[in-house]
Amino acid sequence: MSADAPETRIVDSYRVACDGGEGALGHPRVWLQIPQDRGWVECGYCDARFIHRDFEGKV
Repeated sequence: MSADAPETRIVDSYRVACDGGEGALGHPRVWLQIPQDRGWVECGYCDARFIHRDFEGKV
């Protein structure tokens, strides 16, 4: 049995919020800063990866 791959979201902002997206089953809302030299960041709670649109296809 394999685990599901973490969710990947393409975003337009370098500062994003993540709450797990599952209502009461999610996690506390956290704000994440995407480093402008790397172009992506992962949520420490749910492992969702946020990729800035300028880096789409490069990560």
